[in-house]
Amino acid sequence: MELQVGDQVRIIIERETPLGYIVLIEEEIEGLLYKNEVFTELEEDMEVTGYVKYIREDGKIDVSLRPQGFLNVIDTNVEKVLEKLRESPDGTISITDKSSPDEIRFHFNMSKKSYKKALGSLYKQKLILITTDSIELLEKN
Repeated sequence: MELQVGDQVRIIIERETPLGYIVLIEEEIEGLLYKNEVFTELEEDMEVTGYVKYIREDGKIDVSLRPQGFLNVIDTNVEKVLEKLRESPDGTISITDKSSPDEIRFHFNMSKKSYKKALGSLYKQKLILITTDSIELLEKN
């Protein structure tokens, strides 16, 4: 099986290790999903969509649960934040760039760094207003 970085693959969680999760890629190849890149609950034998992140010289493969490439990840995170804002009755959320990493992970399933990048993108597009205690959607459709 020929895999390339960025390929979308079907992975099955085999077992958890101190470093991450050993996974079976397309029922053929073993790979590794690092714990610090997992923002959701995973269980053994769970089947999920993954993406080839890195193919090492020794043939071992690192996978991610998110599409690879800066723009793909940012777009996904931006959509998550926009969805929460649109679901809010008043178009605001109280999770700001100053919120704790755990709170951000709980509500958005992303790291604080990723959340701040998504907010930055939305701010540059003039879609949100960032205040000390909230994020406000500027155009409430």
